[in-house]
Amino acid sequence: MKIALFSDVHSNLPALEAMFQDMESRKPDAIYCLGDLVGYNIWPNEVVNEIRRRGIPTLAGNYDFGVGRNSDDCGCAYKTEVEKGMGAQSIAFTNSNINDSERNYLRTLPAHIQLEYQLQKEPLFLLLVHGSPRRINEYLFEDREEKSMIRILESAKADVLFFGHTHKPYHKTFEYLKEGEKAYRHAINLGSVGKPKDGDPRGCYVMLTLTDQSSIFERESIAIEFVRFNYDIEKAATAVEESVLPDAYAMMLRNGV
Repeated sequence: MKIALFSDVHSNLPALEAMFQDMESRKPDAIYCLGDLVGYNIWPNEVVNEIRRRGIPTLAGNYDFGVGRNSDDCGCAYKTEVEKGMGAQSIAFTNSNINDSERNYLRTLPAHIQLEYQLQKEPLFLLLVHGSPRRINEYLFEDREEKSMIRILESAKADVLFFGHTHKPYHKTFEYLKEGEKAYRHAINLGSVGKPKDGDPRGCYVMLTLTDQSSIFERESIAIEFVRFNYDIEKAATAVEESVLPDAYAMMLRNGV
């Protein structure tokens, strides 16, 4: 089974359309979205409706949570007053431009999706969240202390944890003993479709491949591919510059930061 997972579109319709075009050639058996459909660009309604039209199971991201409640707080951890000011402009723009139907959809999105596979002698539990199993806006960066990440996985009963929010993709594996046998847990950050921050301006999503041999006891039996795809970055950046949104968001798209 091939499963496509993506996150953090952030109203970037050109990136979303290019991702779906790329995805069609890979023919996934299932598709999941881990949230943050809106914010930072001009197409919140179009992005929401493209997801709804395709019937893709979708989580609420922190931005979706705020906009769904018509809040002026996106739950973002801005570090400077400049960032806070730009963030205020962004969520105000989104709240002013999103339609009632799309806002209600965001308001009712779930926080987590759990999948259980019965492939081998032990079940395989996949957990899909936006930020972390604990909080929608918690950042799980790649350099988080290993003990902390292991505790999060154990507490959530997740063999494979998928998340977004940081916009920086990575895959980390943690070894442990289960009934005296080596077993593995996986933490996978999907990166971002519409607002990458890892220095690569291309969009990113993940393809997960499971077989009847996939198991917590076989590290390589959980196959993860990070897919980078090109899209019309200039169209998305120019749309920002031609709106009331901060021009800095356009440069972030061009530079992938």
